[in-house]
Amino acid sequence: MKQSLTLFITLLLAPLASLHAAEEAPKPKPNIVIFLADDLGYGDLSCYGHPIIQTPNLDAFAKQGTRFTQFYSASAVCSPSRSAILTGRTPFRNGVFTWIPEGREIHLRTSEIALPKLLKESGYATCHVGKWHLNGHFNKPTQPQPNDHGYDWWLATQNNAAPSHENPINFVRNGEPVGKLEGYSAPLIVDEATAWLKEHRDKTKPFLLSVWTHEPHYPIKASPEFRAKYPNLTDDVQREHHANVTQLDHAFGKLMKTLDELKLTDNTVVIFTSDNGPEGDGIKSPGRGSTGGLRARKRAVYEGGIRVPGIVRWPGETQPGTTSDVPVIGSDIFVTTVNIAGAKLPSDRVLDGGNFLAAIKNKEVERSRPLYWRCPIAPGPLKIAMRIGDWKILADEKLTQFELYNLKTDPQEKSEQSAAQPAKLEEMKTSLIKLNTEIEAEGPDWVKTKNQAEKKPNKK
Repeated sequence: MKQSLTLFITLLLAPLASLHAAEEAPKPKPNIVIFLADDLGYGDLSCYGHPIIQTPNLDAFAKQGTRFTQFYSASAVCSPSRSAILTGRTPFRNGVFTWIPEGREIHLRTSEIALPKLLKESGYATCHVGKWHLNGHFNKPTQPQPNDHGYDWWLATQNNAAPSHENPINFVRNGEPVGKLEGYSAPLIVDEATAWLKEHRDKTKPFLLSVWTHEPHYPIKASPEFRAKYPNLTDDVQREHHANVTQLDHAFGKLMKTLDELKLTDNTVVIFTSDNGPEGDGIKSPGRGSTGGLRARKRAVYEGGIRVPGIVRWPGETQPGTTSDVPVIGSDIFVTTVNIAGAKLPSDRVLDGGNFLAAIKNKEVERSRPLYWRCPIAPGPLKIAMRIGDWKILADEKLTQFELYNLKTDPQEKSEQSAAQPAKLEEMKTSLIKLNTEIEAEGPDWVKTKNQAEKKPNKK
């Protein structure tokens, strides 16, 4: 009788024990995809208001997650923006203060704690495909390469795909040149990402996947498939550019389809953004991208040079079809993804980025430092900018010339406010001078001797 009662109780409690065990089972860490376009302007996507360019995959993606109206790159040019994404530190602080021509000494140092290395130590598999542009000595032992910063697998170029996006010849895979690739850059690197997801990654681990396209950076080349979508454009340069953005969108769609096919979508955070504003003048020069009406373009620290598309999808966390007006910057990607991965943020250095998950719910991002930009090759005298709240101040590098704008009432920066708001100007000047002094003191020697760093290297 006693044995029968014991058996009955055991059978009765077994489902409850199984349920309790299931409740206590740790939830798998989210996978992370950082998809970075090159020279894509704030107004270049249909979901950001472009009247002509067709971007159906990114439009659909925006409806599945959160679209940011005030997402910023960390610089007005490419290399610095990338360095901030991987370190959470403003470019003049981490040393990559300007774009890196081949052969230069500027590089992302291993003394910086890069995102893939940090996540790899936390159990993540890591992969980078596409543009690298974080060293001048690409694929050489004299400077760190993607694997030195924590990527298990990489297929990359130093800067642009050459001779263009069509049939590029300058990709390197895990340290070995691969020769000519047949096809177009963005679809090619997504094919590599797909192969890694299906064949090469350790499937017992969560993953960090960086997909950094060359599109729509010049010299561009778009497949006839996408050029055919713009039969009414008589300006061939404009047609090539718009087709190139659609080619980028197509590649993005292929990657999202792969995540669906592998049943990875529900546990994958996908971040889409751009490294800076659009190239050229938008009218006659090769660059035909759109700033969406914002002032200036690539290299400038006005809004058109630094405000970019930003879309985030994390099923269960982002609400489909939502919009956030909270300012977010590229360095926030580091802090946010480290938090998402459950890794520990570095405590031995200043992190300029904040966790932008609050911004998904339209709440302000907690940050230790204001939003800050500096581009030494910006046109004109104003090469530094800082934003606090709705106010933005621009300055020259000697901090003697200033402009002040209220971005809430004047996002196009048409109405300079220094004379009308002298107290606010002084307040912003004081904050900028303090922050700029701190940042300059931390950068490596090549920041302090940038004129020498910008000289062409000795070819002997």
